[in-house]
Amino acid sequence: MRTKPNEQVYKHYTEEDFEVWKILFDRQMKNLENHVSLDFLEALEKVKFRADRIPDFTEVNSILQKHTGWGLHTVPNISEQPEFFNLLSQKKFTATCWIRTKEQLDYLEEPDMFHDVFAHTPLLSNQAYCDFFKSMGDLAMKHIHNKAVIEKLGRLYWFTIEFGMIYENRNMKAYGAGIISSSGETKNALGNKVKKFDFAIEKVFTTDFRTDILQDKYFVIDSFEQLLASVPKIEEAVNELVLVS
Repeated sequence: MRTKPNEQVYKHYTEEDFEVWKILFDRQMKNLENHVSLDFLEALEKVKFRADRIPDFTEVNSILQKHTGWGLHTVPNISEQPEFFNLLSQKKFTATCWIRTKEQLDYLEEPDMFHDVFAHTPLLSNQAYCDFFKSMGDLAMKHIHNKAVIEKLGRLYWFTIEFGMIYENRNMKAYGAGIISSSGETKNALGNKVKKFDFAIEKVFTTDFRTDILQDKYFVIDSFEQLLASVPKIEEAVNELVLVS
């Protein structure tokens, strides 16, 4: 079983690691062509990601600090909710630094650095996106022991940060990391067989999801500024939950 490090030691990456990163990078950039948000593409340029080089977290953090004050916090596996939300409230995103093998190119049970870094990290250079993200962490930490609240915030995270879509010139584009990192999800999300709803807090909070299938429903925002502007309404909905729980 492959050891999953809790810090990035760049010299430990193998020739296969670099090859896997390049295969995934090139494949997804082709899959995402005309289907991914311009905000993501602009962010990809900001963080200087490219196919022939695995990102160095020290360099990435320096860039993110300059743009938004955010950074990566390296973890070996998926973080538990208290740690994850606590770090979000500190402007830190948990990211793995290990990468899948060639045998795992098309399926992986847990997120590796291609998902965490290629798909999640670029938009951490976008201020409105980051302000919304931090507000989610702040709100979660305020109610971290309230299961009903954390469940609803989990749905919000799922349908925005992981599987969110955005309108651009009346067309729907992907910005969620779960879509951006997966060729299957990219094709699925842009297809006509899945449901797409305009973003609304009440609808998000009452919509279930599964983690073990291609998604069958997505929420579409107008802009990251719309997400940020929704924070007071999110807080209001959470406060109502607290009163009844």
